[in-house]
Amino acid sequence: MFVVAAEASGDELGGDLIAALRARDPTLAFDGVGAGAMAAQGVSSKIDIGGLAILGFFDGLRAFGRVKRAVAETVAAILASRPDVVVLIDSWGFTLRVAQGVRAAAPHIKLVKYIGPQVWATRPGRAKTLARSVDHLICLMQSELPYYAPYGLACTVCGHPALGRFKPGDGQAFRRRHGVAGDEDVVLVLPGSRPSEIRRIGPTLWRAAGQLHATRPKLRFVAAAAKAVRAAALAQIPSFAVVIEDNEKDDAFAAANVAIAASGTVTTEVALQGAPLIVAYKLGWITWAVGRFILFKGKYATLMNVAADAEVAPEFIQTKLTVANLVAAASRLLNQEGAAAAQIAAQNRALDLMGRGGPAASDIAAEAVLGVLKNGGPVAGAAAASG
Repeated sequence: MFVVAAEASGDELGGDLIAALRARDPTLAFDGVGAGAMAAQGVSSKIDIGGLAILGFFDGLRAFGRVKRAVAETVAAILASRPDVVVLIDSWGFTLRVAQGVRAAAPHIKLVKYIGPQVWATRPGRAKTLARSVDHLICLMQSELPYYAPYGLACTVCGHPALGRFKPGDGQAFRRRHGVAGDEDVVLVLPGSRPSEIRRIGPTLWRAAGQLHATRPKLRFVAAAAKAVRAAALAQIPSFAVVIEDNEKDDAFAAANVAIAASGTVTTEVALQGAPLIVAYKLGWITWAVGRFILFKGKYATLMNVAADAEVAPEFIQTKLTVANLVAAASRLLNQEGAAAAQIAAQNRALDLMGRGGPAASDIAAEAVLGVLKNGGPVAGAAAASG
């Protein structure tokens, strides 16, 4: 098998998937493209994925040459490895081009997409493109299936990967380690894991944190800095905030009274630990204009909100991402009696709708991949029932 992940979140999925596959069949051999999580499973990356976490029109243009080379190198590595199955994780633009390159050169190789594009939110036509390019899709939600049914693409619903990784954090232990008093509230600030997110979202989040810090001296601020953007993130983080390491994430999330986070997997991770969320996001203006007025079809950006079909966690996207809005939302959750508890209860209902309590996404994905390996996988539509 050959597993392809072009950014950090995909690398985590790849590591979990490889472990789940090995647990089922120790005779499987793996090659891949990824980073640390896959390397920890003994799969060294055939290319450097640095600089491939790209979002937005101008960022894409600037990185075009790098991405084109990386696609060619990845396709060449796959062809040299001669796998039976290639698993392409997330990263729509990159993995689509890899799939198309492999399909053109070696149509006998089975291709599995793990996490599809957000067809419910933007460009539903991507479903047709994907169906032409891969043999099987492992997707997050049951609601995605109708987009692919007209094109006969076999799908397996795995649920959100963060649900299967969940381990309860120890919020009290975190507070003791960092000297947080019982009457002090903890505010998480999580500006994202892509360079563009740190650049566009981070400054607004930290200005809002500064205002909250100035007016509420008993607030304690906690920040996470993803490895891929650590230097840029640390340059923004003010001295009044504690920076956590990866091994403290669960405890810090469990200790939080409120979290202000860039939209992404981390919103589900924080909600699972029981903290109420405020969701922030900002794209480049041309990308936003094209997306907002031409491409974007969904009501919400956050998967919890999509699952609940309601704004369970308040979203402040683009023009709504202001210091005043973030401060007001955080103040309501911190000050208004019952507000945090009500939002946590709504988040919990949304997490249940997303599949909390079921099998881990990596286990469901592993079964689907093995099905493709052994017999081409289930027929179109059959996997929906099992998922």
